[in-house]
Amino acid sequence: MLTQAVESYLAVRRAAGFELRSDGAQLQNFARFSNQKKKRFVCAQTAIDWAALAPSVAHRARRLGLVIRLARYLRAEDPRHEIPPEGIFGKDSRLRPTPIILSPADIRRLVGAASRLGPEGSLRPHTYSTLFALLACTGLRVSEARRLLFEDITPDGLIIRETKFRKSRLVPLHETAQAGLERYLVRRRRVAGDDDHVFVSLRGRALQTCSVDAAFQTAVQALGLPRGTGRRSRTTPHSLRHSFVVRALETCPPGRDRITQHMLALSTYIGHSRVADTYWYIEATPHLLQDIVTACETFIKGGTS
Repeated sequence: MLTQAVESYLAVRRAAGFELRSDGAQLQNFARFSNQKKKRFVCAQTAIDWAALAPSVAHRARRLGLVIRLARYLRAEDPRHEIPPEGIFGKDSRLRPTPIILSPADIRRLVGAASRLGPEGSLRPHTYSTLFALLACTGLRVSEARRLLFEDITPDGLIIRETKFRKSRLVPLHETAQAGLERYLVRRRRVAGDDDHVFVSLRGRALQTCSVDAAFQTAVQALGLPRGTGRRSRTTPHSLRHSFVVRALETCPPGRDRITQHMLALSTYIGHSRVADTYWYIEATPHLLQDIVTACETFIKGGTS
């Protein structure tokens, strides 16, 4: 019975746009564990015992948090489900790693390093240099760029289909980005095969995430770019998306109303369902901090900000 309840819960959440791949697998594991204990409903002690099997305190807290949210949902219809107490393993929170924001010069060097990847004479260096440049100038998710097909490239921009939260959108391209992509496509169309993906591997198949990350790390190491320490995340292809958001914000005109409009447009462009998710991407840079200082000085002197 608990297995069916978990499946019902996941179906509702997924219908709302959440993928829940990892969380879904965890909850299904909890249901099997409960079944072995002959528990037909969520039992607080069983949930604690299951969460305690995780290798780290943080992981235990996350597992218990999953069951707590499940139990709240199920108990609304059946009071026989118990809601486990919070805080048994500490706070269920995931600290946000400080994103690494790449400068325009760093991005140019990174694209250049990608263009020197081997094997010499193959499509691979052109694939990755174009891919990284596209990520940097559009803020696309790596998964969105990997899944691009020839038919998704239109005169109006890129059609990003059914991505996170099952949303599709049109991403306009600057004329220089369009030209760079067209140059790559001339080479790409020479590759034989029936795969219509824009970015392909040496075997002519759609790129895998691990392959993109490996090529990116090779370029990062070659340039000596920051790899991250402590709470800082390492430099990854996703750093290009963070950098795009921050650089786009730096171009925002002054004024509270204009900033609001700018953030809403930016959030829509990069495919966020909530503008709050876009704020999560923002990291302070010297440029943004200087803008804040200037606005504060103007306000203190009696002006408007």
